[in-house]
Amino acid sequence: MAVNVETLDKLERRITLTLSADAIKQEVDSRLKKLARTVKADGFRPGKVPMSVVAQRYGMSVQYEVLNDKLGEAFGQAATEAKLRVAGAPQISEKDGAPEGQLSFDATFEVYPEVQIGDLAAVEVERVTADVSEEAIDKTIDILRKQRRTFNQRPATEGAVDGDRATINFEGKIDGVPFDGGKAEGFQFLLGEGRMLEAFEKAVRGMKTGESKTFPLKFPDDYHGKDVAGKEADFLVTVTKLEAQVLPEVDEAFIKTLGIDAGTIEALRADIKKNLEREVKFRTAARNKSAALDALLKVAEFDVPKALVENELARLVEGARADLKARGVKDADKAPIPGEVFQPQAERRVRLGLAVGELVRSNNLQAQPDQLRAHIEELAQSYEQPAEVVRWYMSDRQRLAEVEAVVIEGNVADFVLSKAKVANKALGFDELMNAA
Repeated sequence: MAVNVETLDKLERRITLTLSADAIKQEVDSRLKKLARTVKADGFRPGKVPMSVVAQRYGMSVQYEVLNDKLGEAFGQAATEAKLRVAGAPQISEKDGAPEGQLSFDATFEVYPEVQIGDLAAVEVERVTADVSEEAIDKTIDILRKQRRTFNQRPATEGAVDGDRATINFEGKIDGVPFDGGKAEGFQFLLGEGRMLEAFEKAVRGMKTGESKTFPLKFPDDYHGKDVAGKEADFLVTVTKLEAQVLPEVDEAFIKTLGIDAGTIEALRADIKKNLEREVKFRTAARNKSAALDALLKVAEFDVPKALVENELARLVEGARADLKARGVKDADKAPIPGEVFQPQAERRVRLGLAVGELVRSNNLQAQPDQLRAHIEELAQSYEQPAEVVRWYMSDRQRLAEVEAVVIEGNVADFVLSKAKVANKALGFDELMNAA
């Protein structure tokens, strides 16, 4: 029997589902009989509870389950017969005026759109490149030295300089009134590393152990503490201790602590360069992929199913709650997170997923086994035991699926870049690393 599909909107459809009331009743009776074998009730032995009692207690819930099951089967069969690609779960409502002995329901739902990909040759995409400079290697070595630095107490006659670890007491007041977070004792910070506001560091710079100073400080307008943002405070600071940093020499012993068995500066620089080149490759690939996918969306034309956006919104909100929980926020699962905050992100994800799916299907851009293996092996190179990491990925279907999604997006990005008008741009190493 042909299924009558009504078009309500661009993607919205409706079909009528008809169920036999007698078939529903028979299934309900059958399930209640099975339930009666194990159900317990006061005054009756297990398996001896009268059917009338079982039906009274469980009849409504069993009937609800049976209706859901039968409607699901009927909807699936109707959608298959009508060759519909259903997006999201249908909304089911009972209809009045059904023929005798039957139950009628309207199923309202959305279908996937026909995705049209326009002319990729008409879009412009910026593709970035970056190299690892000797300066970048030098900076990395400095970072490694600072991670292993020690501190010696500075003589009382010497003032604080950048790199020193200062221990201070301070109190700030606005219009003569103390404010929350404006007072601390025994507070430590590394001078010149940007943890404190520049005006605060400038005031401490040059001070000696035991010295006190009062100075004005204006908080930036965009300061994270909204109660003091844009206001001027007076701070009293006393330096109680100054410690000068001692950086380790880049010698054989130091280099071997970094896992470089050769212990030579040449081996260290070569290892750092290899790691930085790997990071540069990932970052440029991610940036170029994002640019390519943005270009794809510009030429992809289709309507977005609301149901898919709502599903994605729910996932994003749930992810936000999980993040709050991981941060130790109390009752994170009940946190009031407005879905509209994620609306643009949800819509973009759905649009991108549909556009990518169409391009993959029409151009055979699926991830190949050798691509998956190569990507996993490249990821594993940044770990101490690469073989174990490879096995960890390959042994789990979900992790493989995540890698597959990344590889597919890479294939799509490469395809777009091969068709689009590409403008190459060379970035400095720091510019690439500091990019948001």
